[in-house]
Amino acid sequence: METTLYDFKAKAADGTDFPFEALRGRPVLIVNTASKCGFTPQYAGLEALHRKFRDRGLAVVAAPCDQFAHQEPGTDEEVVQFCRRDFGVTFPVLSKLEVNGPGAHPLFAWLRGRTRGLLGDRVKWNFTKFLVSRDGIRVRRYSPATAPEALEGDILAALEE
Repeated sequence: METTLYDFKAKAADGTDFPFEALRGRPVLIVNTASKCGFTPQYAGLEALHRKFRDRGLAVVAAPCDQFAHQEPGTDEEVVQFCRRDFGVTFPVLSKLEVNGPGAHPLFAWLRGRTRGLLGDRVKWNFTKFLVSRDGIRVRRYSPATAPEALEGDILAALEE
């Protein structure tokens, strides 16, 4: 049986389990994030996507990562406070995790294995985005420089699948 998004779990920033199974049947936008990055203002665009499409089924999930130039130095609690205070984030924020290398979270190993980027399967930088289809199998990857609003067409297509 093929592995799907719904086979993975992670820790939420509040320490509780975050089973992706709870998102079954919904397109999911997973983004590795950081608070001290030039792309950090994309949180506003991600929140806008969340608010615009959540009632139609889209789930947005932030996966903070400190692997790129130590741009996510805070604790999980500090990350969530920053996201809420500075960008009004209401979508789920996971506990910090790794996206590349031997310590990569299994979810990101799977996402990377299903897509190719500029550096092969490695995540290039913070704010790499992965849009997973409703079936939890098909994955599209977007570069850090791709603004969240540029994903609207693909999100609409995923919502209509």
